Amino acid sequence: MTDLTHLDEAGRARMVDVSDKQPTRRVAVARGQLRCAGETVERVLSGTAPKGAVLQTAELAGIMGAKRTADLIPLCHPLPLTKVAVKIDVDPALPGFRVEAEARTVGVTGVEMEALTAASVACLTLFDMLKAIDRTMVIEGLEVIEKSGGKSGSWHA
Repeated sequence: MTDLTHLDEAGRARMVDVSDKQPTRRVAVARGQLRCAGETVERVLSGTAPKGAVLQTAELAGIMGAKRTADLIPLCHPLPLTKVAVKIDVDPALPGFRVEAEARTVGVTGVEMEALTAASVACLTLFDMLKAIDRTMVIEGLEVIEKSGGKSGSWHA
């Protein structure tokens, strides 16, 4: 089992030791979407959704989620985030909402999990705020679309 980075020689879970790595500027971007009924989109745009400011609340929730990633994902290193931004765009063609989240740090390990957590929490918050008016919603397409920094360098989907 010594090939597995998150298990010790006895097979017990461990956090990977990154203390010998050099800090670099790291960025990750993740996206996801919430597909819903067209009428649901119209309610959000008109400001008549029952729970209020849907898009702003979901964007803020995504930022807050990114800051809690290490509390949610076992063995994930807590990171000093230097930036988290979440943007939700309406897409009438879905119909629904497209979520994009960016996380940044200067550190020894990447921020992909923080970006994914931000995007997923934003999608979950959209779902929570709209579930009273739409039972057809689907969260889909959660993925990392870009990362940079560290030994492996830059990558774009």
